[in-house]
This record gives sequence, structure tokens and C-alpha cells, in this order.
Amino acid sequence: MIDTRTPDSAATTGATGTHDLEIVPARNHGRWIAAVASLLALVGLIGSLAQNDNLRWDVVGKYLFADLIFDGLATTLWLTAVAMLLGLALGTLIAVMRLSSSPVLRGLANAFVWVFRGTPLLVQIIFWGYAAALYKYVKIGVPFTDITFFQAETNALLTPAIAALLALGLNEAAYASEIVRAGIQSVDPGQTEAAHSLGMRPALTMRRIVLPQAMRVIIPPMGNETINMLKMTALVSVISAHDLMSNIQDVYAQNYQVIPMLVVASLWYLALVTLLSVPQAWLERRYGRGTARAGRVSPLRRLLGGTVGPAGHKKKEDR
Repeated sequence: MIDTRTPDSAATTGATGTHDLEIVPARNHGRWIAAVASLLALVGLIGSLAQNDNLRWDVVGKYLFADLIFDGLATTLWLTAVAMLLGLALGTLIAVMRLSSSPVLRGLANAFVWVFRGTPLLVQIIFWGYAAALYKYVKIGVPFTDITFFQAETNALLTPAIAALLALGLNEAAYASEIVRAGIQSVDPGQTEAAHSLGMRPALTMRRIVLPQAMRVIIPPMGNETINMLKMTALVSVISAHDLMSNIQDVYAQNYQVIPMLVVASLWYLALVTLLSVPQAWLERRYGRGTARAGRVSPLRRLLGGTVGPAGHKKKEDR
């Protein structure tokens, strides 16, 4: 490019360059007004709830740490943990079946996902809770013969807790299979081809090569599924599975304090979700290394004065 400025004008511009200019950030008054208005509305809402005598904070305090509540919490926690393990194990198997070259396996997997993802979870919980209306006995034996290896009454076998576990686990398997399938398909096909060229069988390739690399895509949404599962356990109260929500309903059916008891349930669900959010955030940072932006660091690491570079290595900020 040809500089058309005269020597005097160029010298003047160089003498009064950007070093002499004061950079003033743009002021966004609307943002501050919206922030203040939002805080005032939040403070007003909290104050209104705190001073509302109809909320009965004495009832909330009485039942917040009651034994009945802790019994329901224990059931909620083990339902969440076991249903997620069942859903993840079965979902991984279904995901592999959907990616199989066998049309039979692929069709069965597609049918499973279609049924359990296409019907509401509440319907599935009620179905398993009242499965005895369909089959009075559960039998295991040789089909189309009288040979029976195991037989039990459906009501005795499918207790409300087991029915809730089956409904939650099978429903989660349908969603987990899609997450695992997306993770598997995110791995470069060249990895599989390289493993096969080394003589590795498909099952070993999937277990040792593909799945470990797919974890970066699988782990974050699976953490969200765990949190969602914790909240979805409240639906099993329709079959009286003695979870947290079931016990809450039993209490307010006797004392008629519906709103205070729902506040108790909400406080415990919020506390549990908050606790689960901590390992979820850690796992997202752990498996997102190398892809997350450098500015996304934890609050604790910011306090310590460290940051994360593009390659995921920790470095100290320049002082």
C-alpha cells in the first residue's frame, strides 16, 4: 500500500498515536438497571416468603430432619444409583447393537429405544407397578411345554421398589444408548481400522480403543442424566415406593400441610442436586481437556491464581 500522507502529517500522527488516546469502555446503563431490578425482585420474593405465615416454617423445621424423611432419602439415593448403573450397562449394550451390521440386532435395539423412549416414564412406572394384572405368575422354563424351572407370584416378586427400579432403569437405558451411540460415532473410524490392522477383534477394539475415547462425549450428558434421574424418582410415589416424595405425601395426607411439606421435599432435592453438580462439573472439565476454552477454569483455581492453557496445562498468570 502507498502512504499518501505528507511527512508532516505522518509525524504528527506518530507523535499523537494510540498511546495518547484514552480508551473508555462503553457504558451499558440498561444492563445495570436490569440487574438492580432483578435483585430487588428476588429480595422482595424472598422477603415475602419468609414473612408468609401460611408457609408454616415451624412445620418445615419439624419435618426437615425427621426419620421418615431420611428413610425416603435413602430409598431415593439407592434407586438413583442402581437405576443409573442398570441404564448405563444396558444402554451400552443397546448402543453397540444399534451399530451392529446384523439387521436382527439392529432392529431389536431400535424397537427397544422406540418403545421406552416413546412412552411417558409415568406410564411405565404404573405399568410395572400393576404388572400382576397382566401376568399373575412369573415363570421361567421351556416355552410351549410344562417344564418350569422357576415360578413366583408377580405381586411378591415385583414389589413397589423393584417395579420402580425396572421402570427407571429401562427408561434410562433407552436414553443412555443414544448418548453412548453418539460417543462411539464421534471417534475417528481410523482408530478402529488401525486396531483391526493390528489383529484386534471387534469386541476388544470396542472395549480398549473406541469406548475410552468416546468417554469425552459420553460423560458430561451422562452426568445430566444422573441429576435428572434423581428428580425423576419422585414419580415412583404413584406406586408408593417409599421414596422421599412418597413419604412426603404420606405426611401431608395426615396433617394437611401440603405446601410446607413440598418445601421440605424441594430443599432436599435442591441439596442433593447441588452435591451431584460438583462431581459433574469436575468430570466435564476432566474429560473436556484439550477442547475447552482456556478461560473456563474453576472458581477455586481462579482464587489460587492459576489458569488453563490451550493444551490443558496449568500455568500461573503473569504478575
